[in-house]
Amino acid sequence: MDLTWRPLTLDDVPALTRLYAAAEEVDRTGDHFSEDDLREELRAPNVDLARATVGAWAGDRLVGYGLIRRRDAANPVHMLRIQSVVDPAYRDDAVGAHLTGWFARTSREVHERAFPGAPSELHHGLHQNERWMAGVLAGAGYTHRRTMVNMRVGLADLPPQPPLPDGFEAVPFDFEYDLAALDARNDTFAGHWGSTVYQPEAWRHLVTGSKDFRPDLSFLVLDGDKVMAFVLSHFYASEAEATGVREHNATWVGTRAALRGRGVAAGLLGHTLLAAKAAGFDRSALNVDVDNAHRALGVYERCGYRVDDEWHVYVLS
Repeated sequence: MDLTWRPLTLDDVPALTRLYAAAEEVDRTGDHFSEDDLREELRAPNVDLARATVGAWAGDRLVGYGLIRRRDAANPVHMLRIQSVVDPAYRDDAVGAHLTGWFARTSREVHERAFPGAPSELHHGLHQNERWMAGVLAGAGYTHRRTMVNMRVGLADLPPQPPLPDGFEAVPFDFEYDLAALDARNDTFAGHWGSTVYQPEAWRHLVTGSKDFRPDLSFLVLDGDKVMAFVLSHFYASEAEATGVREHNATWVGTRAALRGRGVAAGLLGHTLLAAKAAGFDRSALNVDVDNAHRALGVYERCGYRVDDEWHVYVLS
């Protein structure tokens, strides 16, 4: 059957939700999206629905999807983010070629509107089980550049947690510290592979203004009004509905350079895990680069986290 390709609109969110569910039946990535989840994602300030999304339609059924997400900075490389999903029944060479061709054309247009003259790269993250799309990207010249891991710890049998060092206090997140937390995040992640700064609009949409943000389970270490360390938490209700597991997500964990190596990160994360356990969560999860420059895996292992599965980042320069 011939497919019709066109940009998505917010009216297509129910069809996109069904597409993700169909793909998850085969790929088993562990991700489950509600309509509210995807509607919030498509409304992000760095998503241009009309010019940087595409859907493949078989009649009234959405069977393929692609999105190019611009970044907030090119420092010095603009690392555009790609997302895609294809219904397992439609995973063939023609669909793969159409998507990768669309990625190439559309990314150039998005890039030139945002950062003309700067170098650019395309970054596509895939779960270890998304082997068909990995093959499509490899055939189009993308290389597997980086591995991220999901780590999890059960909270019912949470091991004893490392305390914060003497002289440091876990301060509950308050929105008066929102921009100070953003500044700390931008500073902390400045040296991380694939990372760039967030501008306030994107930060508030994706992080502290998200419907899934849990300020009650987010904590800071302060020096006056300056955020020196942070754990920012999210809870995805759609995941709990699909799995029956209430999972706390330590989405952003960071410590400024002046405090690294003193046990602050582990102590603040441990404080957060105890709060999540008290709030009735079953387990906690986070995602980290296996080659993290700040040796974060060791910090998380001190708190009881263990590697669960992998995500691979494919890059086209």
